[in-house]
Amino acid sequence: MPDDAAAISALILSLQPFLTIEPDGAGAEEFLVSLSPDIIRRNLQADNYRYQLAFDGATLAGVVAVRDNAHLFSLYVGSAWHGRGVGRLLWEAARDAALARGNPGSFTVNSSAFAEGLYLHLGFTATGPVAEMHGIRFIPMRLDLQSA
Repeated sequence: MPDDAAAISALILSLQPFLTIEPDGAGAEEFLVSLSPDIIRRNLQADNYRYQLAFDGATLAGVVAVRDNAHLFSLYVGSAWHGRGVGRLLWEAARDAALARGNPGSFTVNSSAFAEGLYLHLGFTATGPVAEMHGIRFIPMRLDLQSA
């Protein structure tokens, strides 16, 4: 899977206007560097990250990653697949894998404003106000399956 780092990076960076405060990414340079193929390749090889990919034929349609078996670190779906259930399928696969590895049913995520509706639909709730850091705006959210 480390060979998929460039495709994962390209997919996420294609969504950059949905992710950064400024449409051109100004002020989000540190965040954008974290999406480089080299950083993603390092994460793919790290023991505390679990990635799963969705393909449409040979084309990467989406990616999900869970860090430390509890934090939804990445859930990105290419624009062509928005609204087609790819995000839900990726989340369900990541959730089920984390539960099988001992997660007790509690997950966190820092949602972009664009993705907030998806996370609410999946059962996440906001745990704090909208925050801004490194040129991105996000909503801290949590899902507790026992209370869902």
